[in-house]
Amino acid sequence: MESTGSGSRALFPKGPSFTLEDFSNKDFIVRDFVDSLAENAVSQNRRSGAAQQPFDPKPLIRAFENALEGLSSLSEELQEKESELLTQARRAEIQHDQTLDTLGRKLDQSINQFEALDITLNNPNTNDRGSRGEAGGNIAVQIGEKLEELDRKRRRALDANFLIQCWLQVSETGELTSLQDIQRQGGSENKVRCAVIAHQLMRISQRLDPASWNQTNGHQKNGTTNGINGTERSHNTREILEKFCETLEQDLLKQFNNSYRKQNFDDMMECAKVLHDFNGGASVIAIFVNQHQFFIDRDQLITDEVMMDGETWDQLADPDAEPPGVEPSLQSLIDEVRIIMQEESFIIKRAFPYYETVLIKFIQRIFQQSVQQRLEMVLEKASTISSLAFLRSLHSSRTYIGALIEDLKSHGLTEHPEPCSAQIAQTLDQQMEELFVPYIMGNSYIDREKKSLEELFNSLQFRFNIYHSRRKKAPTGFMASLAQRTNQLMESAKDAYLERLESSDLTPTQKAMMLRVARVQETDNNKNEIEVSEEEGYLTTANAKRMMTWLAESVRRTLELGSPSDTPKDVAILLNLLMTHMGQVYVETALEAALERATSQENVKSEPDMSYLPSIRPAVTITSIMSRFISTVLIRLAESNTTVRRSMEAQSKLGIEAIEKKTNSVMKSTMDVIINWVTKSLAQQKKLDFLPKDELDLVESLQTTTCTSICLFLSRCTNMLNQSIDGRNLEVFSSELALAIQRLLFEHFKKFKVNATGGLMVTKDIAKYVATLKEWPLSKDVEAAVELLTEIGYLFIIGPEALRERGRNLATGTSGSTKKLGKADFKGFIQSRDDARSVGVQSVLSGL
Repeated sequence: MESTGSGSRALFPKGPSFTLEDFSNKDFIVRDFVDSLAENAVSQNRRSGAAQQPFDPKPLIRAFENALEGLSSLSEELQEKESELLTQARRAEIQHDQTLDTLGRKLDQSINQFEALDITLNNPNTNDRGSRGEAGGNIAVQIGEKLEELDRKRRRALDANFLIQCWLQVSETGELTSLQDIQRQGGSENKVRCAVIAHQLMRISQRLDPASWNQTNGHQKNGTTNGINGTERSHNTREILEKFCETLEQDLLKQFNNSYRKQNFDDMMECAKVLHDFNGGASVIAIFVNQHQFFIDRDQLITDEVMMDGETWDQLADPDAEPPGVEPSLQSLIDEVRIIMQEESFIIKRAFPYYETVLIKFIQRIFQQSVQQRLEMVLEKASTISSLAFLRSLHSSRTYIGALIEDLKSHGLTEHPEPCSAQIAQTLDQQMEELFVPYIMGNSYIDREKKSLEELFNSLQFRFNIYHSRRKKAPTGFMASLAQRTNQLMESAKDAYLERLESSDLTPTQKAMMLRVARVQETDNNKNEIEVSEEEGYLTTANAKRMMTWLAESVRRTLELGSPSDTPKDVAILLNLLMTHMGQVYVETALEAALERATSQENVKSEPDMSYLPSIRPAVTITSIMSRFISTVLIRLAESNTTVRRSMEAQSKLGIEAIEKKTNSVMKSTMDVIINWVTKSLAQQKKLDFLPKDELDLVESLQTTTCTSICLFLSRCTNMLNQSIDGRNLEVFSSELALAIQRLLFEHFKKFKVNATGGLMVTKDIAKYVATLKEWPLSKDVEAAVELLTEIGYLFIIGPEALRERGRNLATGTSGSTKKLGKADFKGFIQSRDDARSVGVQSVLSGL
């Protein structure tokens, strides 16, 4: 942009001039453009006047007006150029559309010509002259088909000629020169052809040379057999052909092996096809499976011993220790099988057209040879340790191999990454079943479980059974007949343990385990005469939990190893074992011992021994654990068989009810023992205890001797009861016992004469009785009945007027069943006062 300047300044100078190139520049900035216009106008204004002049906008106005005029002319110029360019663009678009129309018509013509040519080639049935050329293409196709058919016939004729030539060679000269020449050429196609021709020659030999096959093919008539001249042949065609086939087969197998080493799967596939057409593929499958490096290596290791150390075997035989898992050598084999199966399935699919058949053979060989042999070695070793070690090894092996089967199914093998086919899955399941059928068929497995649990239970209960077998029992009576069944079971369990210890087939590890569980020393010569303490005859929840843990482990093994259809029957056997050993031999025996001791204490002369009571608490706890396990585990597992489930429910119900009845009998006898002793103690009360002559006797003793002894006895009973029962059971028992003692006390205080000073003594005794009874957890009604005892002391202290006031609030019934004192009891207590014949007291009695 240039500014016009000259030596002489005009009156109205021109503004700046500019062109389109000024605005096309990339460095053009509008602000700079406006600033330059303003700067030029201001500079001219400064030259025209003094330095200090007011602002004059006119130069700026003239400069911007000139700029606007210049911009307007440029805008008109741009519009003209734009109109010209738009006109040229329209002309180019019209020319482009015309070109596209021309090309489209030419394309349609080409398509029509192609369709006409196609119809001409495929529609020869045209008689008009115009369509004769179109029929020529289809005729060419027919000629090609005929030529192909003639070529096939020619090849068949050549093959027949060659087959006849080979037969004549083998039958006349005993050689297969032509066939051997083809074999020497190599190549899979030539070997396939050799195999096919050899197979056909075998059929021809069987028909035309029956002498080689040691059979007569039809009846000979006039020197011919089936129309064929029966000349004697000097060459045994069968033998020659079989030798050739054998050589050809060995050659193919050798080629297959070489291709396998080179991982040439295409050549392996060709060889496998030939051998399959030749003899069904049995030889190539056998050589692939038998010569696999996995079987060669494993055959060398099959004589290796199992890899567990002695400590691990001891842990496996220890019923209180967690099972260590699958045996290491078997685990290593299974892990290797998982890898080999996944890798070889890829090779099998690429090397065999009939890959499922090969994979099935491979699976069978692995499981029936390698896995089965190692499994038998592990289980044989475990059986020499203990029956529990065998069962645990069987279970861990079954679980680990089952995981292998599921992994192979999900991997898919030849169908990877899809799941394996139904046939392969069936084969895997079948191999799994065949591995373990010898160990779980029939009742063999559940019998092993039962025998193992019986040995453990008998060992744990041995000292318990010894103690109770020596316990002095009542020779006759109801209690002896009640305990007869339990005693027989206990004796049989003890004898079974001793017989098992002396058994010749008992392994040293199992014997040591049985002795350890029974807490018996090997040095004890006569184990039936060992010393046992009284504590060893008590129930313990720790032993019960051990037994339940062993049983739960056995149930888990039975559920995973056994057949689902046999599960109800198996758990029924385990339930019977539990009810016998834990319910009858263990819990009921202890309850019968407690009942015998309680019965023997009912009429003792000295204070009763209540030490048998603490055995009730573990009996209740063990029964609760056992009942919950039966209902939540065993019976639910038998739901599939309604008959067995109902039988189990009935058996468990009878067993639990028997324990509850014996527990109730013990508690009822205990109540009788306490009541009898309280009655006997109350009978020791002296006649003059409540008729003291002076207040000095009252000061010397807080309560009477009888009251003190009874309360001490009841406190000791409270401690024993708290150790035996709790909760609702303790409340019901304490309430019933408190009511019985309350009735005894009511009748007791009616028997003694009481003076005013003795009334204070009665009050103190009753307060002590009430405080002692209220230490028990009582129901609200029973607690109110106990509180009623406090009324008795007041009746011996208060005067006639107070007695008359109390007589107005008496109950009509007995005092024991109401919260108020009954009239009969009130009258009985009043008559026991030493002033009962006084006028005031008599007036109270007459007013009742």
